[in-house]
Amino acid sequence: MTERAGQIILALTLAAGVLTGCAQADKGADAVPATPSVRTIPFDLYTHCGIDEARIGSTYFEAETPLSNGSGSPPDGWDNPTQRGTMTLKSETEAVFTDDAGHEVKFRARPGASAFKRICA
Repeated sequence: MTERAGQIILALTLAAGVLTGCAQADKGADAVPATPSVRTIPFDLYTHCGIDEARIGSTYFEAETPLSNGSGSPPDGWDNPTQRGTMTLKSETEAVFTDDAGHEVKFRARPGASAFKRICA
């Protein structure tokens, strides 16, 4: 395979990857990297029911410190239903969401998880 063909396949894979948060989709990379290299991807974090979980590829992550306004919605200063930013995959088990508004949320993988802890209504 040529280098260009590999780049096209990677771009299509990233474009097609849909990452789910609560009952909505987060958009970004299709999978957590197999190696411990750091990688940053565009990411739309689902915030409608607060900032608590994210799915990256087939791995479910939970926020180290969940955020909400106390009524199950995102805190002031967060977009609703999603916040556009980037997800930095620091390892297979650690990820950090950041955005242009200055938000930062650290996520940890939930080993063995096959679904979200809670589905947002």
